[in-house]
Amino acid sequence: MTDLPTLPTGALIRAARRRDGRPQAAIAGLCGISTDYLSQIERGLKKPSGEVLAALAAELRVTVGTLLGDVEARPAKAEPPVVARCAVVQALLQRHDAALGPVPAAELWARVVQAWKVWQTSPRRFTEAEALLPDLIRDVEGSVRASRTGADAVERREVLKMSADLYGLLRSYYRRVGRLDLSLMVADRALRAAEDADDPLRIATARWNLGHVLLSQPGSEQDAADVAMDASRDLAAAVDSSEAAAVRGALELVAVVADARGCRPWAARERLAKRAVPLARQSGESNTSWTVFGPTNVELHALSVEMTAGDAVEGLHMADRIDVSALPSRERKFTFGLEVARCYDLRRDDAAVLVHLLELEQLAPEDLERSALGRQLVVDLLHRVRPTYRRQATGIAERLHLV
Repeated sequence: MTDLPTLPTGALIRAARRRDGRPQAAIAGLCGISTDYLSQIERGLKKPSGEVLAALAAELRVTVGTLLGDVEARPAKAEPPVVARCAVVQALLQRHDAALGPVPAAELWARVVQAWKVWQTSPRRFTEAEALLPDLIRDVEGSVRASRTGADAVERREVLKMSADLYGLLRSYYRRVGRLDLSLMVADRALRAAEDADDPLRIATARWNLGHVLLSQPGSEQDAADVAMDASRDLAAAVDSSEAAAVRGALELVAVVADARGCRPWAARERLAKRAVPLARQSGESNTSWTVFGPTNVELHALSVEMTAGDAVEGLHMADRIDVSALPSRERKFTFGLEVARCYDLRRDDAAVLVHLLELEQLAPEDLERSALGRQLVVDLLHRVRPTYRRQATGIAERLHLV
């Protein structure tokens, strides 16, 4: 964007947003600010903080320097990822022709499971998922459409269940690439598919997905908690099993996050102790419905509560007792490392922040690139780092296209 070096920051942000194509409300919500505040920034009436600027740059996929008018700033990546994201979007929005014939359910199941494994375990999960998802979306939705006129009720139910599982993955994917509108759309489709399949466990999981979409929208925390608790009660009345306990526990964690973000850390701690911990004991370490619920995930949320509350000392004490090595989700490991880095950031322990950021870059480089908090930590570190660490801090900032 070197054609706009003389414009003020607000105008550069507006230009970047317009090129991105999303409305103010979408970008503002993803960055945790109000639409009115973003409007004032774009009109030059407000000056964004470093945190807000980093979040805007992350969502708009440009460098912070670009938004500050740095003519030497290099543009954030790369046409191929943008094209890949467009393909995943188009596959969802296009009508799929049932006349092409359904793909055998067993084959589709294997592909959905493989996509989930890629999404949870690959360090390059965005790139690899974007290669798999367009064809998978078309085949699953084509099979769903074909099953509506088929006579095999068992086959139709299997297709609906696998579509609910795929939509759950897509909810996470679209949220991570900044398409909150599509994330909400697929969360709703997952719920409808689960209800049509009459599968209580998947219905609860779909409502867990919906809760996470609501958590992504500032001001909707209580709505997320309400959805989650209603789903937990309904599941408890329908199914009594370790798998149901795992999904109910995951739903409790949605309410924990809502309490923490609503500045009610005491409520979050109480819910963890009285509701989530007993369910974790019942379920054990699990990955039921891809929720990664179990004792370790409960511990991770306890750390998150303290980080959100600003209690870095207690958060780091908790982190010392947590072993994430056996977790089946690389994303959860990444989130753990990121929150530990944030605790060190609260203490201004720059060496520890840098070490953890470098480890996160090795663990999940594409997640770090898309993480508003991770990018903010890098920007803040550059502003205050001592000469001893400046070369390494600048290196990671360059690799994230922040300078």
